[in-house]
Amino acid sequence: MSGTAGLSDLFVDKLLTQLSSPLGLALGFLLVAALLALRGRHRASAALVLTGVTWMSAWSMPLVSDALRHSLEARYPEQAVATLPVVDAVVVLGGAMRPAISSGRQPNLGAAADRIWHAARLYHAGCAPRVIVSGGKLPWHDVATTEAEAIGQFLRDLGVPADVILLEQNSRNTRENALYTAKLLNEHGIGRVLLVTSALHMRRALASFQLLGVDAVPAATDFEVNGQTRGLDWLPDAEALAASSRALREYLGYVVYRWRGWV
Repeated sequence: MSGTAGLSDLFVDKLLTQLSSPLGLALGFLLVAALLALRGRHRASAALVLTGVTWMSAWSMPLVSDALRHSLEARYPEQAVATLPVVDAVVVLGGAMRPAISSGRQPNLGAAADRIWHAARLYHAGCAPRVIVSGGKLPWHDVATTEAEAIGQFLRDLGVPADVILLEQNSRNTRENALYTAKLLNEHGIGRVLLVTSALHMRRALASFQLLGVDAVPAATDFEVNGQTRGLDWLPDAEALAASSRALREYLGYVVYRWRGWV
């Protein structure tokens, strides 16, 4: 399939993402340390255990996590809706909700559901006459519909008319979001768009769309860092570890996309 990731590529990308996360690398250090200990190399084993614990602890600190995420989010600061241009369509990317696992059940909103709210907000503000939703489903997710369908349903609940919503339901990653949406834009003669995704994800998403010639204006949302510091920001925290993993995944994803010529 030209320009898209095959099933094996998706699994490899997912595996590498997990292994390169702070938790994945820390567990790798501990696994190697255990093997070294079994071989009687206790000093090297202890050094790897210390390295793994230190590595994971550092990324678990809110102070570190906030700084890392801010380095991505600050590239696309939050903008008031009134300051954004009037365009041909709003494009909102998937990753914001999990479709229902069976018919008759409701989809579940994810942490990035701000994307859907923001897309509806932009439509109601008159920024565009159409909303395009991009998001398929991954082969290892047991769901009844595509994410685009689930988001489309939510947009209708938010008052966006069904006849202005276009669904792109084949994409499985950011590259395919851009590829299939660009094709849809061409088919419908749509030019300039507002691109809605999480601020953390905007750098890679925007570059992917622009490489394909899409005239996309960033309309970032779902900001995670508010600039405030707390007295315990230096203490390890599970949520901070998860947040650091998301940010590192974006940096790694951008590097991989550059290597593949996708941005």
